[in-house]
Amino acid sequence: MVEPSTTHNADYVLRQTSRTFFIPISYLPPPLKETVSAAYLCCRAIDEIEDHPTLETKTKVTLLSGIARQLQSSNAQQFTPGIARQLAPYTNMLPEVTLRLSDWLLQPPSTIAPRIWDVTATLANRMANWTSQGWKINDQQDLEDYTFCVAGSVGLLLSDLWAWHANVQTDRAQAVAFGKGLQVVNILRNRAEDLSRGVDFFPQGWQAQDMAAFARSNLVEADKYVDSLPPGKIASACRLPLVFAYETVAAIENGTAKLSRQRIEQLLIEHGFTQ
Repeated sequence: MVEPSTTHNADYVLRQTSRTFFIPISYLPPPLKETVSAAYLCCRAIDEIEDHPTLETKTKVTLLSGIARQLQSSNAQQFTPGIARQLAPYTNMLPEVTLRLSDWLLQPPSTIAPRIWDVTATLANRMANWTSQGWKINDQQDLEDYTFCVAGSVGLLLSDLWAWHANVQTDRAQAVAFGKGLQVVNILRNRAEDLSRGVDFFPQGWQAQDMAAFARSNLVEADKYVDSLPPGKIASACRLPLVFAYETVAAIENGTAKLSRQRIEQLLIEHGFTQ
């Protein structure tokens, strides 16, 4: 774990948090790059609380709901010190990306920052609710609800960022499917890890093939979403995670836990990215 005073910049923390997303985000033009980076780091910061393997449920709910309440204050000067104080007692337990949530909240331009604050607050509240319920996914509707809450709404945020930066208009339902599809693939990939901490995101009676089929149904709509984007860096940044998602589902269906480093590097080259 890292002290919150560490001077690592956002690029460094993003790279350490997710190499998959770091690469396409790093190719975006400024200020979109910095804004998408901040949005990702905000979402990942609270996600690390929800998924923490040793924090007690009560502590998770208190932190997540407390962050949401702070974000509902009138301005950043009010809520960022409060968030930092809430997280300070957990310096030795939480990762840098979470401890520095206040930094990421202050990074976006003022013209779009409130939208990111709103999504972060909404996600924190929803995660607190699902955490308090023990993530009980009884049927497909529960899965639909959960994946919308934690990822579909992020797809909507990305669409808002594209519109803010380049006046790119997208289909909102397809944006939701984009977020949900990536989230379901994460659930598939992290199945063993989730079960080890007592969490099961699979609806009752579902097997890996059922979840893979659900993922693909969303990825088909996500394809349409990406295809609708004008050619350029935004489309490329969205396409790469989708490529990885399809490849991951195929690997899981073939009995492989994750993509090999060699395959990842090959895909990066095929899609015009270098590390």
